[in-house]
Amino acid sequence: MDDAGGLEGLRRTLEEHEKAYASLLDALDRLAAFRLPAEQLPEMHLQRERLNDLWERILPPASRGLSWGLPRIVWNVMEPALDRQRDFNSVLVQLLNGYFDETARLHSHLREVVGTLVRYLQRVLPLVDARDRMATALATTRAELVLESFDRRQESLARRLEGLLALRDRLETVSEEVRGLRDTLAAGAPPPAVAAAATRAADEADYSAFENRFRGRPEELRERLASYLALFEGLAPVVDLGCGRGEFLDLLKGRGIAARGVEASAHAAAECRARGLDVSEGDLVDFLRAQADGSLGGVFAAQVAEHLRPPALQALLREAHRTLRPGGLLALETVNPRSVIGLLEVFNRDLTHEKPLHPDTLSFLAAAAGFSDVRIEMRSPVEPAARLQPVPAEGLPAPAAAVINENVGRLNELIYAPQEYVLLARH
Repeated sequence: MDDAGGLEGLRRTLEEHEKAYASLLDALDRLAAFRLPAEQLPEMHLQRERLNDLWERILPPASRGLSWGLPRIVWNVMEPALDRQRDFNSVLVQLLNGYFDETARLHSHLREVVGTLVRYLQRVLPLVDARDRMATALATTRAELVLESFDRRQESLARRLEGLLALRDRLETVSEEVRGLRDTLAAGAPPPAVAAAATRAADEADYSAFENRFRGRPEELRERLASYLALFEGLAPVVDLGCGRGEFLDLLKGRGIAARGVEASAHAAAECRARGLDVSEGDLVDFLRAQADGSLGGVFAAQVAEHLRPPALQALLREAHRTLRPGGLLALETVNPRSVIGLLEVFNRDLTHEKPLHPDTLSFLAAAAGFSDVRIEMRSPVEPAARLQPVPAEGLPAPAAAVINENVGRLNELIYAPQEYVLLARH
């Protein structure tokens, strides 16, 4: 049984017990209202007094028997019977007097017992309620103390974690600088080149560390980018603009699709070449300008377009169209500004982002650059559990629930829309 079913069963059981308690209390109230025999038969007291008075007068003392004028012989015959009758009446009257007295005391005691029981039961429920409230208050207080202690510990751990994350970021930055210098020294560059490389590595290290932290590790990116592979089947050669650490180039190479990349970061380009990838260091648009007309089957760029100023973006679209052969594909992945969470959590986090690109804007620019088949696909959906949940229909009028849930759907489309989209444009 789930928690909801268990609580509902307990609630029904409690209601049943409360009804039984109230019914019992009503029955006791009715029983406590019974009348004593002296109250039910007020003439009984007078009849008892009359009985005792008659007993005193029913038979005169034996010494007065002769004054009745009865013959002596008759009296001698009747006297034993009259004595026995007098003794019988005496015992009966005493028995009745004793029984009436004890019955009256018993009835009075019984009424007192029932009244006391009713008063006791009337006090039981408030007492139980008071104890329950006290227990609840104590439990709440204990829970609040535990939560307060937990919050303090959590805050302490959060401060320590922030310190560790800051240290990790700094170590990541230093590691990027060291790798850049090591690559330059390994190439046998002269001292001036080493100095220039050191400066460039220092400039690039911060952003490289930033990408490592927020964009994801290479294996995570490879897993996310793998869905693009099928789009470029049979379209070699493919160019990856802003290839970064070469994750997509690794995937293309593994699929047997000829590809090369261009990257502005000298360190990232050198790392790609060290893994056997064909990567050039330089400007993306300049790289495309150096390619012959219709020499490419595919152009790919993930999280690059939002880094470009409008003139550079327009130039990239024109050059991509010129260098792609008929049937070639341009795929540009970028942040979806129609998703509030994407805009706040993804776009705004990166200081190198220039301007968010609305899907309609990027589609228009692609068409203006000469692409005829342009479409948008949404990517990176938000987990359903993180979205606003519809209200249950139970307990609400149907029209109200429908309106509320329609608004919930609209908010989800606005706030929790997919965080990224890809422009797919065919030559």
